[in-house]
Amino acid sequence: MRDRPPTGTNRVLASIPAEDFRRLRGQLELVTLKLGQILYQPGKTIRHVYFPINCLISLLTAVDKRRTLEVGMVGNEGMAGMPFILGVGVSGVRALVQGSGTALRMPSPAFRIEFDQNPSLQQALYRYTYALMAQISQTAACNRFHDSHARLARWLLMTRDRLRSDEFPLTHEFLAHMLGLRREGVTDVARALKRRKLIAYKRGQMHILNPRGLKASSCSCYQAVNAVFKRTQRWPAAAGPPGNVRA
Repeated sequence: MRDRPPTGTNRVLASIPAEDFRRLRGQLELVTLKLGQILYQPGKTIRHVYFPINCLISLLTAVDKRRTLEVGMVGNEGMAGMPFILGVGVSGVRALVQGSGTALRMPSPAFRIEFDQNPSLQQALYRYTYALMAQISQTAACNRFHDSHARLARWLLMTRDRLRSDEFPLTHEFLAHMLGLRREGVTDVARALKRRKLIAYKRGQMHILNPRGLKASSCSCYQAVNAVFKRTQRWPAAAGPPGNVRA
């Protein structure tokens, strides 16, 4: 692996100076993650952290014995396995691969050592932690107060941004878990967006036809989450954890 991450790679790693990334490269392994693959289970040990490149990981919490709800998603802007930077070695959520693709994987013990010794990595992940917490908080509010049409539009746009594609595999059953809806409810909502020619879908494949129209149909949560991520990227690297800087 080169001294810097390849073009189009994970944005956390790409923000680290070359000399600091050089210390990481020997520990990173390029892996392919498959749709539906479970990386973590609640209460189970986190054995690896993942830096997505062109895949998407959903963070799910259990509603009851049968249903789950997505509370966050991780793409190439971040890292899966965030409890480790807080000194916790077990996952509080189920981490499920929502979009197949590649990621850079690192064993958790090696990551913990490197994190403690690498200020650039610390700063990048502190900023990402702040943004992820904002995303999770906004998602909780969205799930409670916004209608299913706006929530689906928001979710599709966030998925599109992280996979960098207007087309991706998606079944109604899978989407029901993401949005906390029954499958019949997802079908009705998806049909409404399809009738407006915002999306098309068939045989488990979603195609976004009109991103601008989808943004107009989305709730304000989509823009709110994006604004936080953009703001954290503007924070100077030497400013310390997000709580010590001004946005």
